[in-house]
Amino acid sequence: MRIGLDVMGGDFAPKATVLGAIEAFKILPSDQKLVLIGDSEQVKNICSEAGFDVANFELVHTDEVIGMGEHPTKAIVKKPNSSISVGFGLLQQGKIDAFSSAGNTGAMLVGAMFTVKAIPGVVRPCMPAIVPKLKGGLGILLDVGANADCKPDVLLQFGILGKLLIENVYNVSNPKVGLLNIGEEEEKGNLLCQATYPLMKETELFNFVGNVEGRDLFSDHADVYVCDGFTGNVVLKLAESFYVITRKKGIKDEFFDRFNYEQFGGSPILGVNAPVVIGHGISNPEAIKNMLLLSRELVTSKLIDKIKAAFN
Repeated sequence: MRIGLDVMGGDFAPKATVLGAIEAFKILPSDQKLVLIGDSEQVKNICSEAGFDVANFELVHTDEVIGMGEHPTKAIVKKPNSSISVGFGLLQQGKIDAFSSAGNTGAMLVGAMFTVKAIPGVVRPCMPAIVPKLKGGLGILLDVGANADCKPDVLLQFGILGKLLIENVYNVSNPKVGLLNIGEEEEKGNLLCQATYPLMKETELFNFVGNVEGRDLFSDHADVYVCDGFTGNVVLKLAESFYVITRKKGIKDEFFDRFNYEQFGGSPILGVNAPVVIGHGISNPEAIKNMLLLSRELVTSKLIDKIKAAFN
């Protein structure tokens, strides 16, 4: 297995990304290699400062970087030798088995759609996020930003993708799928939720438990929470603030500590033909390490093959 990492992506790159790769290397078995894509001289210098043998990595040199604020599509086209563009090229050619970056999220989404492309049958690939549960364990919220506007059939597919992810990567059997809404009653919600509910109610593709409200998000009411990307991103950013607020208030609590993004590393793009993971822009070495470990899990679980089979 060969896991690709964009070492130039993120607010603290390349130091944070390289140090995170070093930590991941210490955990990964010898047959799982890390391929670092970016400025090889900077990688060598950081490894030297850390007392780490850079020969443990495979380096792919690039001399362009897509900035966090650049227009995604224009940047992908105008910077073919950027670390993100080269990474997707390697993934498309099968020279790496997974690719991850904490860089420009839009460029990662565009790169995935232009190179490895969506799995046939998937209307809109999406991004999930982990939801900690109050009694332990976790749930999945999707979409959290890839698709601000959705149609009912797309939300139905999100339910399938979320089910496959939580079953195969997080080992939750027969997960409960809920539709995030403003009330539990079947007729509640906006036009999108009202049109999606009967599709989910009639499907045999997952275990639908009906509408779930925001207050149920951290309970055992469901394991997969489906919503459009606009709603999901608002919920995600609010949930991320819980950890920050408790730290600022001097509150130490195990449950709120689980809202720390560093523990989860990143979000996979579900519905494309290869494992792609997007990390938080402010990722530190711990988050980068966990992003790489998540990439490994996506490969070993054969999640992409299982999504392809489900949509065949």
